[in-house]
Amino acid sequence: MKQNIKNKYTNTNLNLKNVSLYELYIGQPIVHVKYGVGRYDGMKTLEINGIKMEYLIIRYFNNDKLYVPISSLYLIDRYIGSTKEQIPLHKLGNNIWIRLKKKVLKRIQDISIKLLNFYAKRIAKKGYSFQYNKKEYKSFCEKFPYEETPDQKNAMDIVLYDMLQPFSMDRLICGDVGFGKTEIAMRAAFIAIQNNKQVAVLVPTTLLAQQHFYNFKNRFSNWPICVEMISRFCNKKEQNRILKNTHIGEIDILIGTHKLLQRDVKWKRLGLLIIDEEQRFGVRHKEQIRSIRENIDMLTLTATPIPRTLNMAIHGIRDLSIISTPPAKRKSIKTFVCEYDKNIICEAISREIFRNGQVYYLCNDINFIEKTAFSLKKMLPNISVSIAHGKMKERDLKQVMDDFYHKLFNVLVCTTIIETGIDIANVNTIIIERADRFGLGQLYQLRGRVGRSCNQAYSYLLIPSLKELSKNASKRLEAIVSLETLGSGFSLATHDLEIRGPGALFGEDQSGDIQNIGFSLYMNLLRDTIDTLKNGKKLSLNDILNQQDIEIELGVPAFFPEDYISNVNIRLSLYKKISDIKKCSQIEKLKKMIINCFGPLPKSAEYLFSLVYIREKAKFLKIKKIKSTNRDGLIEFYSIGHINFLYLIKLIKKYFNRYYISNTSMELKFIHNYIKFDERLHFINILLDKVKKNISFIN
Repeated sequence: MKQNIKNKYTNTNLNLKNVSLYELYIGQPIVHVKYGVGRYDGMKTLEINGIKMEYLIIRYFNNDKLYVPISSLYLIDRYIGSTKEQIPLHKLGNNIWIRLKKKVLKRIQDISIKLLNFYAKRIAKKGYSFQYNKKEYKSFCEKFPYEETPDQKNAMDIVLYDMLQPFSMDRLICGDVGFGKTEIAMRAAFIAIQNNKQVAVLVPTTLLAQQHFYNFKNRFSNWPICVEMISRFCNKKEQNRILKNTHIGEIDILIGTHKLLQRDVKWKRLGLLIIDEEQRFGVRHKEQIRSIRENIDMLTLTATPIPRTLNMAIHGIRDLSIISTPPAKRKSIKTFVCEYDKNIICEAISREIFRNGQVYYLCNDINFIEKTAFSLKKMLPNISVSIAHGKMKERDLKQVMDDFYHKLFNVLVCTTIIETGIDIANVNTIIIERADRFGLGQLYQLRGRVGRSCNQAYSYLLIPSLKELSKNASKRLEAIVSLETLGSGFSLATHDLEIRGPGALFGEDQSGDIQNIGFSLYMNLLRDTIDTLKNGKKLSLNDILNQQDIEIELGVPAFFPEDYISNVNIRLSLYKKISDIKKCSQIEKLKKMIINCFGPLPKSAEYLFSLVYIREKAKFLKIKKIKSTNRDGLIEFYSIGHINFLYLIKLIKKYFNRYYISNTSMELKFIHNYIKFDERLHFINILLDKVKKNISFIN
């Protein structure tokens, strides 16, 4: 029976792909908050003083090893932040790592103050506080032809909340292609129009403008809302008409490329700017965006956020919502990297056409695109082929895309013009020539042109020779194959960071710090510093550096036995997931998921969760250490200045033979006789509850 339960495990059940230590391999760089960057050296179960515990092993300089109890994995993270050749290997037993952290934190303080000033200015700027008619809005939402995903609903609830605030919204919605970002934009636009405001939808390409125009026009067809598009597909007469109607306020939603940013586009009552695929706009266009977005709400949609944008979102300057749950019945795209082979090409195209599908064949050299189309026609005489590229006349390009959409031919040989905006559910195979020449984000976007329906989609990345690939090209292709799981778009910035290094992504000011301590720890320290400043507390370097470190030694076996979860990677990922829990409410939810996959928890696993409850209470009480044997123990606080000891003194007077304070006045010592593990854990929990209930913190 237990075996059957174990077989129910899937990544979807426990969502382990999002855990930072998922599929950690021997030799992979990891960082420990207290000891620095080392290399993962496996897991080991040890018996110390008769108590079994599982440990993660980190190898440091001179092959010194650190055994980290799995209850302390919240201090561990994958190291991300440099190319393989530049990853540091620190030495145990010296203070270089401590000095390094302090230097980085001092610079983080300066950055945090600047960011908070920027944030304060944004909040101080008075924006428009939108209102909405709940009945009409509900009616509009109910016309959505698909089932909402949980993430989609959450993102829209947050956008709605943002729009009702008296300051301007600046939210980034990150979600994979086809995950429902456009519907969120449409609902936000509906609210803006309810408030008699105009909406600008800014997109990077003409084809994407055309796609959005069709989609918005169709979605708003039951409402008296005027939707227009301005792009190079419009002739001069049409452009003049659209500009005039925008200026007098007759157009509610105007969709366009960078033409929207030109000075001759004048608005009567612009209230919302929606930007799709922001990473495709250059510096000049972004400056123009800033000039028109004063005091208006801004919503940015992206599948592959550029790291600088991602950086700002994580810093808290731009608000971030992630849509990671795929639509029902959506399948991940099967991706293959292979050397150019006519047999593979013929087989891929033939299989797709056999199931009445269509194919993108990407050749990004306009000089060879016609020759490529002719070659495909020669290989497969029964297929119908057409071409599309950015240098075609507007009318011809529009006609080709319309014909392809209406299934008038099978194979479209094209350039990267299809990278954004093409949403054709019947196209489920893409073949990309010279895939080694594309960036990671670009490959991800191109692959996302297929797999928009419930059919299995395929992506073939053709290269001239595996031996001739550069290191970075090889890493990019490995990364795109590894990002097969639906909703992986948000992981791209992390892979880019590993491949290109932090300098290219975050600027030189932060790159050295990220390289020294790793991206994860850098961002955690930055977040903690900003939170401290936001809460108006005095900033202490030691507090920031030490606040995550709580030493808990209760002499209790707390781990997943191998006969309960045999896969070491699953155990490690679950340990990390448990150690990263921030709220006690998350503990029971995770317990249920584990029980559903592996069966009833053994005692040692129950104890593991008990330690999480204790750790969360200790964190709140600013406790540095909790230690207990089967006879006595102690609770050590970080500083006497953090708490009021009046209750502890009362406790000592009442139970003078059980409790006493050490000479340092930062340790509460106790005596007990709880030999049984359950009784000992219960005693510690009750003691912490009493302290929590009666201690008042001193600011």
